[in-house]
Parts: sequence; C-alpha cells; structure tokens
Amino acid sequence: MRVFVMFDLPVLTASDRRAYRIFKKQLIKSGFIMMQESIYVKLCLNATAARVVADNVRSFKPPKGLVQLMIVTEKQFTSIDYIVGEVNDEYISSTDRMVIV
Repeated sequence: MRVFVMFDLPVLTASDRRAYRIFKKQLIKSGFIMMQESIYVKLCLNATAARVVADNVRSFKPPKGLVQLMIVTEKQFTSIDYIVGEVNDEYISSTDRMVIV
C-alpha cells in the first residue's frame, strides 16, 4: 500500500510559513518521500499500517490549508502513467513482495 499526502498550505504570514515548515519536516520524519512538490508518498506493508500512518498525519496537520490523504495499492501505484517527464529511478516501483536493493 502507498499513502499519498497532497497539500496546499498558505505561506502569507510568518506563522503560516512556520506551520508549513513544521508539517513538511514531520512528513519527512514519518518516512514520507517527496514525489512532486507538495505531494509526498510512503510505502506501507498493509492496509492496517496505512490507516495508522494516515491517523498519524491527521495528528500533526496544520491549522490552515488543504491536506488530502489517498491510500492506493501497489498495483495501482505501479500503473501510474507518466505523461510528461521521466520515471525517477530513485523510487522502487514494483509489485514484487520482496525487493533486493
């Protein structure tokens, strides 16, 4: 399973920028990696773990802005169609149960 966090947060005031920085740092500390600007993704072993991760993100959400969560299966994740750009080899994109790096 993959957990996507997509967000659009205000950065007009100093307190907004602080909330934005804290939120991004918490995502990275929780194991998320940036897929695109304002889109972070984390690999989870199963649906239960994905729900725990989603609840964790809800616990440190910023007070303003839009934060969206989406949980997809590995098969759905590997079927992403790249219209423009290239596949980034930095991410492991496989439906195999065991990946040897």
